Amino acid sequence: MENGCLCSTTCRFTILCVFMVAYLCFGAAIFRFLEGPKEDSIVLDLRLERSQFLHSHNCLTEDDLEKFVQLVIAAANRGVYATRNVTMTEPNWSFGQAMFFAGTVLTTIGYGRVTPLSDAGKAFCIVYAVFGIPLTLILFTAIVERLMVPTKKLLYLLYGQLGHMYKVFHIQLLHLFIVFTFLIVFFFLIPAGIYTVLEPKWNYLDAFYYCFISLTTIGLGDYIPGDNAEQHYRALYKVATTGYLMLGLVMMMLLLAVLYEIPELNLGFHFYMKSDEISEEEVSLRSSMKKEGLQYTKQVDDKSSNLSTQGLNQDIDE
Repeated sequence: MENGCLCSTTCRFTILCVFMVAYLCFGAAIFRFLEGPKEDSIVLDLRLERSQFLHSHNCLTEDDLEKFVQLVIAAANRGVYATRNVTMTEPNWSFGQAMFFAGTVLTTIGYGRVTPLSDAGKAFCIVYAVFGIPLTLILFTAIVERLMVPTKKLLYLLYGQLGHMYKVFHIQLLHLFIVFTFLIVFFFLIPAGIYTVLEPKWNYLDAFYYCFISLTTIGLGDYIPGDNAEQHYRALYKVATTGYLMLGLVMMMLLLAVLYEIPELNLGFHFYMKSDEISEEEVSLRSSMKKEGLQYTKQVDDKSSNLSTQGLNQDIDE
């Protein structure tokens, strides 16, 4: 029976993962379809204006220069840059770039460097985020729940090896430190070194800063990988970065889950509403419902939770 339940859960989890990948690709395709023509139009206008500017102005005036600068700034604010080497390369709304944008929407990082240009793109972005963000949170939670299994096995191993010498709290701190070190090394230090190699204008501090700003979902947008015009396979680079961001956010959630397992470090507990005492409103509600022949219970799947809820109701009735 348990094997059948586990198989069913694994099947649902696999379906959710496949659906999220398909949803990400679907968003990328729609954004590419909606925003690509608009961007191409802006690029064409900017190239035409640049060409006319170079051939028509032998002697620049302040007004002419101001007008051109304003045009360049307006285009740059919409993700189109005036320099020749950038406008000649891959557009912002290629499939790889669009998938990167869709990933930043679903993870709520939202760099803001590239944004929807058309009204249709803005409207689709709203609908896409409304459904996609909750699904992403569900997927991340499901992955963290599965990662907690080997993580707790490590904790139990530490209990078995060190339990006779150290207190439980100290072993939990060691366990938290191991998880934290794994996160720092494999999702901050090593990726920062990789980005330092791939991004010629970034030093190691810039790359580490990007990893921190991204995985904490701050998303300032001052550093974004793949914006260098001389980089090859930029679409693949963007897709790989999207995968790194999602996996990194899962590991951040895992670290928080391990932290919350330590009561002494769960400082938020001191600010939560205590549930050990039943409020007068709840007692009054249950009493009135009892008079009407109704039962005040929570509908949950766990049998143990049902038993505890029934016991709580019995205590109140007594």
